Amino acid sequence: MERKVKGKVTGFKTQDGAGVNLVRVLGNTTVKQYDPFLMLDSFDSKDPNDYTAGFPMHPHRGIETITFLSSGEIVHRDSLGNEGTIRPGEVQWMTAGSGILHEEMPQAAERMLGVQIWLNLPQKDKMTTPEYHEIGRDLIEEIEIEGGLLRLISGSYKEFSAFQGKYLPVDFYDIHLKAGKSFTIPTKEDEEVYLFLLENDAIVAGEHIPVKTAVATEPGTSIDIEALDKNIEILFLSAPKLDEPVAWGGPIVMNTKAELERAFAELQSGMFIKDKPKE
Repeated sequence: MERKVKGKVTGFKTQDGAGVNLVRVLGNTTVKQYDPFLMLDSFDSKDPNDYTAGFPMHPHRGIETITFLSSGEIVHRDSLGNEGTIRPGEVQWMTAGSGILHEEMPQAAERMLGVQIWLNLPQKDKMTTPEYHEIGRDLIEEIEIEGGLLRLISGSYKEFSAFQGKYLPVDFYDIHLKAGKSFTIPTKEDEEVYLFLLENDAIVAGEHIPVKTAVATEPGTSIDIEALDKNIEILFLSAPKLDEPVAWGGPIVMNTKAELERAFAELQSGMFIKDKPKE
């Protein structure tokens, strides 16, 4: 059964971090519609002044952050002692869990194009041990499809498999489709499926979808995408719905207001970080 479009959200321009210009697509008003994905910010600029101020050291708890770059470069550092750089086509996957401080600093490039996605953690795993993973190009399978290329960032596609987070099974594909070409993506009927138009407009399930738009879909076993007169890059996300209460305050996402208040009290008292940095 082919999936149809259930909802769509086109992003709006805003600033975050130390003054980074970005497009916010998903946020606290879309939690139920895009469960378990909480936030999606898109970066797209050829002017380094838009983004090099970056995201200086700040806290997270209760979520995983997934940062994907189509082009550009971002340097990461965190309170666990991790340091790393992702480049075009690569991903940072950070489990904030019980609490982490990190910074992400975009570097000047010809173009900065990518997204940061916040993936909610199940209630039972909110206070899990923080972790950090880099998914380099050597870990990403590039699969030829009709009219283009599917890059398997996490989860599985047909007989292929890739990195998988510990807490929620997420299929994450970076799909490139040539102008005028179409492709049918097989989907898991029992999971939520979302698409994001990173580069240029497209036809999704028969509907015209503008660039920088996230699409939620009805249940089904496949979904059709079609490029118009330009090449497209479209991100595919599939995961089971959590359907749990969300208490969201800035960089911290818990299940109750009391848990949120406790997290901010611990942040003020210096008790937020539960895990020591690497020696």
